[in-house]
Amino acid sequence: MDAQESLQFFQKCVADDPEISVTVAAIRTLLEVLKKTEAETLAGLRDNIQNVVSRLTTIEDSVTSVSSGCELFLRFVTLASLDQSDFKECKRILVDRGELFLKKAAGSRKRIAKLSGQFIRDGATILTHSKSRGVLQLLKEAVDQNKRFQVYVTESMPDMSGNLMHKELQDLGIPSTVILDSAVGYIMERVDMVLVGAEGVGESGGLINKVGTYQLAVMAKAMSKPVYAVAESFKFQRIYPLNQKEVPNKHKYCNTTETGHPLVDYTPPSYITLLFTDLGVLTPSAVSDELINLYC
Repeated sequence: MDAQESLQFFQKCVADDPEISVTVAAIRTLLEVLKKTEAETLAGLRDNIQNVVSRLTTIEDSVTSVSSGCELFLRFVTLASLDQSDFKECKRILVDRGELFLKKAAGSRKRIAKLSGQFIRDGATILTHSKSRGVLQLLKEAVDQNKRFQVYVTESMPDMSGNLMHKELQDLGIPSTVILDSAVGYIMERVDMVLVGAEGVGESGGLINKVGTYQLAVMAKAMSKPVYAVAESFKFQRIYPLNQKEVPNKHKYCNTTETGHPLVDYTPPSYITLLFTDLGVLTPSAVSDELINLYC
């Protein structure tokens, strides 16, 4: 299975299941490569997977989460100790590990919703940004608990993904209103909390997310509103940006040159109240400890 075939497999995964996270689709692709590789050594197998990872991280959308998920998959599957001398048996063990990792990743969203549902109070007014499947799952869990609340969604230019979020919320029966990105300051005094997703989480607990998240967090802090972020642990990354310029260009732009509209921005941990993750509800400062556990 070469890089082109793997990209086609990834695209098919996304097309067949519109609700699948692109990161989970990427992990599923790597597992398929692991099953079908013709490599005869662990080094060759690792090289094959690395080539596919390089191809998958050229995808314009969700570069941050795809790269972190693929890196963690590679770490979990191929760098753990193997006591078998027979390559076929080693490969079987690696596939088993891959299946386990995929199952955990695919179930992350539902686990987050169950662990964090208590933070969505009955009668709350929530402000969210862009479209986040994690946020949607959390709000769906709250609806299933018969909680009533309303949501304001930023339009989220330039792709207007807030309109997609608005439709998803309405399909769930959740009262939702789309607002202009420039109306965040105007609407902030009406909301009880800001709830956003994440493309990636740095070692400091800062967020890389759809551009516009930073301004929401700054305004929320100015008006003493809590900011909660929904993030699967496979989005934790070993990067430590201190400002917007230090976020790698591969995350911010469709290509590595600093041109066009940035896709994401960086929100420092001082603006984040709590992170809702499949590892539990974390403070931003706890992310570095969890990264040590994930990569050691």
